[in-house]
Amino acid sequence: MSAEYLVIVESPAKAKTIEKYLGKKYKVKASMGHVRDLPKSQIGVDVDNGFQPKYITIRGKGPVIKELKNAAKKAKKVYLAADPDREGEAIAWHLANSLELDTMSDCRVVFNEITKDAIKESFKKPRSINMDLVNAQQARRILDRLVGYKISPILWKKVKKGLSAGRVQSVAVKLIIDRENEINQFVPEEYWKITGHFAINGETFEAHFYGKDGKKISLKSEQDVQNILQKIKGEFFSVKKVVKKERKRQPSPPFITSSLQQEAARKLNFRAKKTMMVAQQLYEGIDLGKEGTVGLITYMRTDSIRVSDVAKREATQFIETEYGKEYVKEKERKEKTGDNVQDAHEAIRPTSVFRTPNSVKQYLSRDQYRLYKLIWERFVASQMASAIMDTMTVDLENNSIIFRANGSKLKFPGFMKVYVESSDDLDEQENDFLPDLKESDEVKNIEMKPTQHFTQPPPRYTEARLVKTLEELGIGRPSTYAPILDTIQRRGYVTLDKKRFVPTELGRIVIELISEFFPEIIDVEFTAKMESDLDLIEEGKENWINILDHFYNGFKKNLEKAEIEMEKVEIEDEYAGQDCEKCGHPMVIKMGRFGKFMACSNFPECRNTKPIVKEIGVTCPKCKKGQVIERKSKNKRVFYGCNRYPECDFLSWDKPVNRPCPKCSGMLVEKKIKKGVQIQCSQCDYKEEL
Repeated sequence: MSAEYLVIVESPAKAKTIEKYLGKKYKVKASMGHVRDLPKSQIGVDVDNGFQPKYITIRGKGPVIKELKNAAKKAKKVYLAADPDREGEAIAWHLANSLELDTMSDCRVVFNEITKDAIKESFKKPRSINMDLVNAQQARRILDRLVGYKISPILWKKVKKGLSAGRVQSVAVKLIIDRENEINQFVPEEYWKITGHFAINGETFEAHFYGKDGKKISLKSEQDVQNILQKIKGEFFSVKKVVKKERKRQPSPPFITSSLQQEAARKLNFRAKKTMMVAQQLYEGIDLGKEGTVGLITYMRTDSIRVSDVAKREATQFIETEYGKEYVKEKERKEKTGDNVQDAHEAIRPTSVFRTPNSVKQYLSRDQYRLYKLIWERFVASQMASAIMDTMTVDLENNSIIFRANGSKLKFPGFMKVYVESSDDLDEQENDFLPDLKESDEVKNIEMKPTQHFTQPPPRYTEARLVKTLEELGIGRPSTYAPILDTIQRRGYVTLDKKRFVPTELGRIVIELISEFFPEIIDVEFTAKMESDLDLIEEGKENWINILDHFYNGFKKNLEKAEIEMEKVEIEDEYAGQDCEKCGHPMVIKMGRFGKFMACSNFPECRNTKPIVKEIGVTCPKCKKGQVIERKSKNKRVFYGCNRYPECDFLSWDKPVNRPCPKCSGMLVEKKIKKGVQIQCSQCDYKEEL
């Protein structure tokens, strides 16, 4: 018997999971993402006719649409089950138009998690396509198209062929440049600390200089330090004040898109793009053997920390059974939410808390397991009791000079039994405690250790820090953070140095020109306001054409001014430090699609190009002739190979060391471990700490 109903989703993995739950009457097919889009060869937007977009079938999607049309003709009813956000709504709308379906009919189904109950429930209440959501997505797409396709040709003429300008991406690059300028202009200020080492009843502890006569004092120079040390009389201090408190520490709320990307970067060393790719796999479904294919997490593009009552009850039951009643949270916590939160979906959580990371580990890849474990632990911890810390603050006095010591000890772990955010370390919390001091006790000073310090500039943005900043400023939305970070790197406007963003010369030139002629494009407040306007379109409170019209009126004038007044900029090529072996002209460094490379400056007469190689000072251990160089895979993962490739096929994911193993004479490599880097032998069990 053929299927009576056709369901269309974006991906085959999602189709496979959903079809299992719906039964034989349903056939689930994948559209493989969008089927229509604006053309690449032209702007595709009629600005004089209400900004009407000109959609065309995406190249290669013709056979997909043909197959879906044939299946739709045979079906009693077609359901469109793309993701539950603006992008998913737009995919459903484009599919409806391509398949000639009635967008006003109840053809749209949405669900926040791919589980049997959620899927069956969603098919009980299908709805029509939400045109407010579609128009919000259309408005964003058209805005980005207008900015990109109108500014880019000007940059080609004035700066360099192939440049492009993005609306939200330009703001991100500007933030990175502003931070770099702050760092370069930063003037460090000297300050000093005095650490005192004290003892009482055989126990030792540290305290730091606080001030004099109860007032806090800053030490700006070595002379300030000497003045304080000279005032100290003898080797004993009196305990002037002891304050003991019990402090509750609350767990972090469940993940939203931005916090997941930040924590995965810090704890798992994942790039934002990788985090979203792996999360998508967990959401769409994993084959769990006898249990079949199951979606392990709820939808991963969300800005809400809201959790369903069913999930809360499950979590309470699990925590009580696994850890005891005292570990269940006392009452509902009021969590702070930002002004820009749409609250369309739940927080990111496991679809069932009873599917512990260890119970599904055998079915997951290493990356899937690590991310699922992070999501599972964060959610479980968010539903647990607060941790209780015993804290102690002690003031020590000698001749009105005050040193202060702070200590804390874990009294009840609560949620910390499962998860602690970022780099917090439970062991440090437990060990950082003071002796049982009482007022008027005498403590002996063992040593006074002054140390000189200088104020530090603000740090460069990591991916996690930049996502957090964009979120705080109201720029971008959950679905846009990862593409923003990916785009600014692909365009060559920024590079990553030790996992921190550094602007390139090209990035500075482009942003300088955009700042001068299109100031609103990189204005943080303007961009955040535009995001709010898109939200209002989604809520049906604003007309999308009016929003576009308001933006374009000022933008058009700036375009006309830039065409006339923007001066041509020459970007000088950077000398590569060697001459062309074919014609003798200097080699220069160029930027291509896949990064920097060397090219002959005598182009186009000489078309010689070479990759930029980084030697690590190690002779190839395999052929004993070549040099080991640092290379990058297609996924931009660093590996090490011989520069005589393909004659020599030596390859290592770990960095070789320029000396043999003292135990077996094998190749030593630098291996990354949790504590840093360890030197290990690639052939025997020899290890040494760096």
